[in-house]
Amino acid sequence: MSPTHLIDRPGVPRIFREAAPGLVVTDVDSTLISQEVIEELAQAAGTRAQVAAITARAMNGELDFAQSLRERVATLAGVDRSVFFEVLASITPTRGAKELIDAVHRVGGRFGVVSGGFEEVVAPLAASLGVDYYAANRLEVRDGMLTGRVLGRIVTAQVKVECLRSWSASLGIPMERTVAIGDGANDVPMMREAGLGIAFCAKPTVRDQVAVQVNVPDLSLVIAPLGLCEEQQAQR
Repeated sequence: MSPTHLIDRPGVPRIFREAAPGLVVTDVDSTLISQEVIEELAQAAGTRAQVAAITARAMNGELDFAQSLRERVATLAGVDRSVFFEVLASITPTRGAKELIDAVHRVGGRFGVVSGGFEEVVAPLAASLGVDYYAANRLEVRDGMLTGRVLGRIVTAQVKVECLRSWSASLGIPMERTVAIGDGANDVPMMREAGLGIAFCAKPTVRDQVAVQVNVPDLSLVIAPLGLCEEQQAQR
């Protein structure tokens, strides 16, 4: 698919013209933040290179996500739970992330995140950024150590779609007024389900499937095309 709309080019027109989106949902790793959290956790286990290679294949759609997640998490067995605090302290929100969240809130919208990462990091991150909804995986911890297993459901591509639908329904927001932003293959179904999907600095196979793209790591670039600027709101 040839891109029909590159947001990071000058003179991009508004995409949402009649009403700003009521719900914006983004992926977390390499979208809302610059890092891949599982790779940061793997650094403590000495398995970062192994985990990064699996992550790259999974995000490019070469591996089943749930299976690849279990394989990566297995390498974390024996790591002290204090690693969560260390990783959280090292997390860097993507440029423009807070500006986008604040812009959505200014127009009365809500902001959610769906992550193939982990609640132990995503929950405090979401709270610090003012995110309204989040969904993430949970890691099993026993005696203060990671066991190398995931607890409960795994946030797969389908779960991301279900979260988008559930949150929009709970808010009474039609899907036409939702936006989904992500970078990996497991974000594509969510981006297709939303009123607008935006591929953000995405993997090649994702760019081939999603027409609207941002290829510069700055989430504030989507504010104007989504009609979220204060001056745009004043004109309505």
